[in-house]
Amino acid sequence: MVVTAPSKYLAEQLKWLRGDIRLLPNPIALNNYSFRLRSEPNPKLLWLRAFHEIYNPRQAIRVVDSLKSEFPEIFLMMVGPDKGDGSLQKTQKLANDLELQQSVHFPGGVPKSSVPEWMSKGDIFINTTNYDNTPVSVIEAMASGLPIISTNVGGIPYSLEHEKDALLVPPNNTGAMSSAVKRLLKEPGLSGFLSRNARLKIVEKYDWRVVLPQWKRLYWEVFLHA
Repeated sequence: MVVTAPSKYLAEQLKWLRGDIRLLPNPIALNNYSFRLRSEPNPKLLWLRAFHEIYNPRQAIRVVDSLKSEFPEIFLMMVGPDKGDGSLQKTQKLANDLELQQSVHFPGGVPKSSVPEWMSKGDIFINTTNYDNTPVSVIEAMASGLPIISTNVGGIPYSLEHEKDALLVPPNNTGAMSSAVKRLLKEPGLSGFLSRNARLKIVEKYDWRVVLPQWKRLYWEVFLHA
């Protein structure tokens, strides 16, 4: 029997069960995502996940609040469906309480086909999750050229390398994430460096044209040994 995992993180976590787990990444159709190098990003933040406590959506609001005085034009788009645990309502209430109604947009859930369009609207992608494996939304952001700031939880450090193709920060740390946003906005060359490297990683590891041949080889191995 051949066992596969979509991330090195899962393979590592399950190696006590099997030491021969085959890594086959979750692929994306790269041609669907228009790449734009964000060499000089504006403070236009994109958050794209489901609204659920495990993804810590209110953290994104706190980041905007902490940066608003220095970057009055900061704008956050929080795209994603309501998972029904009250997170969406709590996040909207926090935005209202902090008087950020004009700085935060909640378009709701969007069809998968619209994700590339939403990726094109932002200049910085923030991932606030407290638990994660290899989120497809982060892979899509990388493909689109968005510089990424993410918590360093679960499988994230297996997919992203700090200061090479993303900035990684501790979970639930508003100061650290806000400082990372500032770096992208103020540190010359950093955003473009991360943007370019992230896209290259997707081209080399996550594009269907790279992953599909791996699946074909696996199927042939299984067929020949059946």
